[in-house]
Amino acid sequence: MLACAGMSPFQAALLGAVQGLTEFLPISSSAHLYLIPRLLGWPYAGMAFDVALHWGTLAALVAAFWGDWVALGRAALKGAPQARRAARVTLLKIAVASVPAAVTGLLLRHLEARLRAPAIQAATLALFGFLLWWVDRSAPRGEATRDPGWRACLVMGTAQSLSLVPGVSRSGITITTGRAAGLDRVSAARFSFLLSTPITFGAGLLEMHHLGHGLSAGSVAIGITTAAVTGFFAIRGLIRWLGRAGFGVFFAYRLALAALVVFSLRR
Repeated sequence: MLACAGMSPFQAALLGAVQGLTEFLPISSSAHLYLIPRLLGWPYAGMAFDVALHWGTLAALVAAFWGDWVALGRAALKGAPQARRAARVTLLKIAVASVPAAVTGLLLRHLEARLRAPAIQAATLALFGFLLWWVDRSAPRGEATRDPGWRACLVMGTAQSLSLVPGVSRSGITITTGRAAGLDRVSAARFSFLLSTPITFGAGLLEMHHLGHGLSAGSVAIGITTAAVTGFFAIRGLIRWLGRAGFGVFFAYRLALAALVVFSLRR
């Protein structure tokens, strides 16, 4: 296992960029963090570095939706009665919809290593990529809303639990179920990112004990920074893309990545 103290700045920057881009695009960050070091001949960087990268993607989420969170907080505390009630209900929806993934994460955290099996990742990349494309193609245009109903929130929150299996993709499965629940592409993506904020924060806290184990401050700073910057642009880019296009390109990419994972098994 590679200690982060021996990681080059290039390796830290590349892995941070990979995490930032693939955490938010519906293509699975875990599959990329497995495959890219393997193809380049790099040993696994370690759980501590993975945890650090997730703090970078959390920073990207907060930066991208800072205005939304501030507006919700102000409305919930100081808004007119109707606005205050609506903001509090929205925050409650996010909190309740986060529960299934939080519980599942606690129950299955000790199985994470087994779930990282390459064959599982290849299968989930292909299967859930197809579902993302097919559901979007089959569903009506959907509702454009910044405040999804309880049904959509709970369906997306429950589906988020599946993202604990590498290859599924948190953004992919939540957008898929959001589209199935009647949201349009942009609304599903936006709520998917809002919903991922408390889960990412909670997961970072849960795994904090890994930090400090063989970590180089320079490698961590580079990884977190690149994850945050690339993650921010991935969020903005995906939302713009979904305003005018669908998920066919992501399905094709996931199939190609699944084939690469299978190929890596023979190395």
